[in-house]
Amino acid sequence: MSNQGSSPGTAQTAPSGPQPTRPQPTSLQPTSPQRTDPQWTSPQRTATDEQWADWRWHMRHRVTSLPKLREWIRVTPDEERAIRESAGKYRWSITPYYASLMDPDDPSCPVRQQAVPAPGELTEFPHAEVDPVGDMFYRRTNRVVHKYPDRVIMLVTEACPVYCRHCTRKFHTTDVDGTYFRDDEGISYDEDLRYIAEHPEIRDVLLTGGDPLSYRDGKLEEIISSLRAIPSVEIIRIGSRFPVLLPQRVTTEFCEMLSRYHPVWLNTHFNHPKEITPDAAAAVDRLLRHGVPVGNQTVLLKGINDSVATMRRLMTELLRIRVRPYYIYHCDNVVGVSHFMTSVEKGWEIMAGLQGHITGFGVPQYVLTTKLGKIPMARPSYSATEAGLELHNYRGQTMVLDEAYPLTEEDVR
Repeated sequence: MSNQGSSPGTAQTAPSGPQPTRPQPTSLQPTSPQRTDPQWTSPQRTATDEQWADWRWHMRHRVTSLPKLREWIRVTPDEERAIRESAGKYRWSITPYYASLMDPDDPSCPVRQQAVPAPGELTEFPHAEVDPVGDMFYRRTNRVVHKYPDRVIMLVTEACPVYCRHCTRKFHTTDVDGTYFRDDEGISYDEDLRYIAEHPEIRDVLLTGGDPLSYRDGKLEEIISSLRAIPSVEIIRIGSRFPVLLPQRVTTEFCEMLSRYHPVWLNTHFNHPKEITPDAAAAVDRLLRHGVPVGNQTVLLKGINDSVATMRRLMTELLRIRVRPYYIYHCDNVVGVSHFMTSVEKGWEIMAGLQGHITGFGVPQYVLTTKLGKIPMARPSYSATEAGLELHNYRGQTMVLDEAYPLTEEDVR
């Protein structure tokens, strides 16, 4: 398969069926304080319903400048300084949809912190790296990263609808001079596909980036169909934040395309309950109705979701829209991202506040991603003692199992 030079956001046929609606306060979305300037008019109110439902319109009208950002929020001096000082270093853009979720007056708004540059991005932190998880180390072709025995990731693009300020691949997506590609995003996929075909142990391929859904449906189908033509590839996964940042992109046509290549899974990335809107829920519903399971990977972020109450609500709201919580990632020590890191102890506190307090399949796995792979970080709820196996439950109660449950194979014999 050769790359025909398709670019992200290329026009395609208009979506059919029920159209996305503008975010409205519901039980899924808390009401944010509205700006009270008498002469301030939200750009959301000036767009037609047809424009607001069109993901391509949002991509064309992304917020990428201070004047445009001021149409949505009251920009603080710190935000303005960060935008000016990061010019030429880090990209930033915000879709109108995601901008509409930002609190216009509160710089600590969890949506706003994920989207608007902050001074912490320009602060040097000890031991920070541009690739702490080893994607470039394990890269085998221009796009294929082979870290685990039976699965690979394929870096499809550098482009994203919103350049999340906490991105683990910030050097690849957001840094103006950075990339994880060996050569170039636009070169042929032939070498990548050949590598996968020549390694029959690879049964699982994850398309990631950047965000693969930045490409048009036709280009994505070209990639997905080529993978499905490889007999040893059993599972195709897509990592995308579009259901969060621009759910209008998840059209019926896109979902129908995916359904032709099952099994296809999609993992997305909700970090805060405020992001779970009716439009996001509708996008998830479209995927599920076309047989695409949806999982969620949350990043533990200081000042955004680093409390038990926030994480508990996020996980229960995800279950309500039928998204399976998959991982809580400890924030990586990435250059330009380190200011979002919490302590590991904070992660343990949150996991203790989830286990037993919500249904078992709503409790994600807490992991730290390293060059060795994903390392489970949850504290064990048991310990081996001379008296037997000591167990601890979510309430802090303990019990000891002596001879009822043998600890070793010798004990069994």
